[in-house]
Amino acid sequence: MARSHRLLELDSRTFERELARNPLVILPVGALEAHGPHLPLGADQLQAEATAAALAERVDALVAPTIAYGSAPSARNFPGTVSLSLAQLGQHAAGVLSELGRSGVRRILVLSGHAERGHMAALREAADEAMRAHPGARIVVLSDYDFVYELRGKESPPNDGHAGLLETSRVMALAPDTVGPARPVVPERQSPFLPGAASAAEWPESVMGDTRPASAELGRKVQDHVLDRLTATVRELLPA
Repeated sequence: MARSHRLLELDSRTFERELARNPLVILPVGALEAHGPHLPLGADQLQAEATAAALAERVDALVAPTIAYGSAPSARNFPGTVSLSLAQLGQHAAGVLSELGRSGVRRILVLSGHAERGHMAALREAADEAMRAHPGARIVVLSDYDFVYELRGKESPPNDGHAGLLETSRVMALAPDTVGPARPVVPERQSPFLPGAASAAEWPESVMGDTRPASAELGRKVQDHVLDRLTATVRELLPA
């Protein structure tokens, strides 16, 4: 039987032995959020989990169970979105990270498939709290979309965004059975200086961009870029 990278599948004594090698533990974070009429509500979780699993193979890491809910206020007006407050998300994430630190984990990568600013700020604050409680732990917090969006203006228009060309292509590569046939085109109209969710007139569908050119081939190219950047980041910021 092949050795599992998933904490869910390890027994307590195997985990204890794993700690002796100072393993990296990857904590995926998702969100249940509308992604237009063509992508699943759990697109962020699906991407984070697939990326965590692939990265764990590359760098011999362990993968913790996913934090499945996030803060997604921008999409609250669309059916299916579940948006925690920043305080709710932060408290939960801080608890999980603190317990990993108490268990002896010293290298943690928080990998969020959802990149909304407040959501990421809550995760960073949670990591800071956990590191104060466990000074021996080092925690890096990022979203895979920090790296996906490096390809805007290269593989997509510069204003591509949520559930747009890059994300649609990536989900087509990672979870093709979850992608529907619609290919929406939605320009971004809301000013970034206005707080709260956009109105129906400003954002009629939970998509930013033109998804018509999306392809699994582009998605695989995006995912390769993400994994290369994550691997380099882990080696730089979370060395063994």
